[in-house]
Amino acid sequence: GDFSGQLLAYLSLGPIFIIVGFVTLIIFKRELHTISFLGGLAFNEGVNWLIKNVIREPRPCEEAHSTVTTKYGMPSSHSQFMWFFSVYSFLFLYLRMHQTNNARFLDLLWRHVLSICLVTVALLVSYSRVYLLYHTWSQVLYGGVAGSIMAVAWFAFTQEILTPLFPRIAAWPISEFFLIRDTSLIPNILWFEYTVTRAEARNRQRKLGTKLQ
Repeated sequence: GDFSGQLLAYLSLGPIFIIVGFVTLIIFKRELHTISFLGGLAFNEGVNWLIKNVIREPRPCEEAHSTVTTKYGMPSSHSQFMWFFSVYSFLFLYLRMHQTNNARFLDLLWRHVLSICLVTVALLVSYSRVYLLYHTWSQVLYGGVAGSIMAVAWFAFTQEILTPLFPRIAAWPISEFFLIRDTSLIPNILWFEYTVTRAEARNRQRKLGTKLQ
């Protein structure tokens, strides 16, 4: 009968939905920066596992949750995951994507709204871990700090080290076989895909109209 607990339990499934979304996006887009983002999330999880097994701080109520994969709770993996995802996405929105059309106000508005949503979800998922007795406040706090630091470090690594290598990687035969592409030189991939698709659709429509005459 705890509606809040049920809602927070569903919210705590956020990392699973994010991973599924990334896999789907990679299958259909096959873009190197997206693959790097997912690699950063996986590396972040590995760091979390390592820290947990070094500190070995138990969860607050082990007997309440016998199905957890590890008895250690410092830092919270959910909190670290969500804050990595939110902070990296924030950096991507404001530092990687640049506006290329004249809708400056609307562009900033949707970035601000999306950023607020990302932070809100990260806060709610972090809170859910305490509410559901999986973690203490300190475990959640340190998880959030660790995830944020990891996000900044991985974003800098991707921008400074990996991005200059993306054109070379995209030219590999195996990359061409799997249609893996590099869009790092395109400032706003959403606007670019929209304009290219619209232009191609109009061009095909004109050709079709000419044939029907």
